[in-house]
Amino acid sequence: MQITFAEAEFVSKKKQTRRDRLLMDLETLVPWSVLESVIEPYYPKSDGKRGRPTMGLSRMLRMYILQQVMGFSDEGTEDAVYDSAAIQLFMGIDLGRDAVPDATTLLRFRRLLETHSLTQQIFAAVNYQLASKGLYLKEGTVVDATIIAAPPSTKNKSKSRDPQMRSTKKGNQYYFGMKAHIGADAASGLVHTLVTTAANVHDVNQAHALLHGEEQQVYGDSGYLGADKREENKDKDVEWVVAMRHGKRRKLRDSGTEEGQLADKIEKLKSRIRAKVEHPFYWVKVHFGHRKTRYRGLAKNTAHLYSLFALANLFLSKRCMPLAG
Repeated sequence: MQITFAEAEFVSKKKQTRRDRLLMDLETLVPWSVLESVIEPYYPKSDGKRGRPTMGLSRMLRMYILQQVMGFSDEGTEDAVYDSAAIQLFMGIDLGRDAVPDATTLLRFRRLLETHSLTQQIFAAVNYQLASKGLYLKEGTVVDATIIAAPPSTKNKSKSRDPQMRSTKKGNQYYFGMKAHIGADAASGLVHTLVTTAANVHDVNQAHALLHGEEQQVYGDSGYLGADKREENKDKDVEWVVAMRHGKRRKLRDSGTEEGQLADKIEKLKSRIRAKVEHPFYWVKVHFGHRKTRYRGLAKNTAHLYSLFALANLFLSKRCMPLAG
């Protein structure tokens, strides 16, 4: 196929931008054929109006993934395709020949994924691929949760806040929104389980739901103290390695005793293992810009988070490859 002027201009660029590198990573890291096979049984063969064929599944999936990692709105994603030669190349679009999916088409595609719980299946398919490469050792799980803020304002169409979101206090500050609770592999830091709740649900309440059942140790911060004594965890044959409360640790460390110094060293080792769970949160909140909910209701936001954590796992897998070897 003859290369277009836009493609030639992109290929000849001397400097690669962050966006260029991101698109190259997506091209190589995402198991495109696997994800298409998850969606294909549910993907319509026509647009339902006059029997016209829909946009190709491959192109719509690429547009959807692009939206996830860029944090664009539906309209912003459509505009980005028109504005960027790199994105056109990534999507396989020649503006002189091909139609660009519009914002409404992208919205319908996202609703298709939500209706059939396909983002959860995408998350599972990605994890199956990573597990087949030996990236899940399954000997330990790190549990943690993060707050995703929701708009607290009532200045919207319904003149109300999202009824499924709640307020919670962290430190001296109040937050309104939801929580993403994750269970991550203690060796690789890859997320194997995701559970979402309103923000006021305590972390320890969801600890049992974040385990895959094969781990020998479970690591968590002081928010998970007492998890081993809860009814739902009594029959679990695991060692709960939970952080000491900050005040107690500081008191022991400052005591100057041998016991205090030993306790502080143990806490540092625990913290080093727990730190891996921060990496997927960093990808979702910083790299993908997902610090606030995009939609109303837990269901839509949960579907969105499954996509984001699947993509975070793929990017994190780059640095995990030596582990598999």
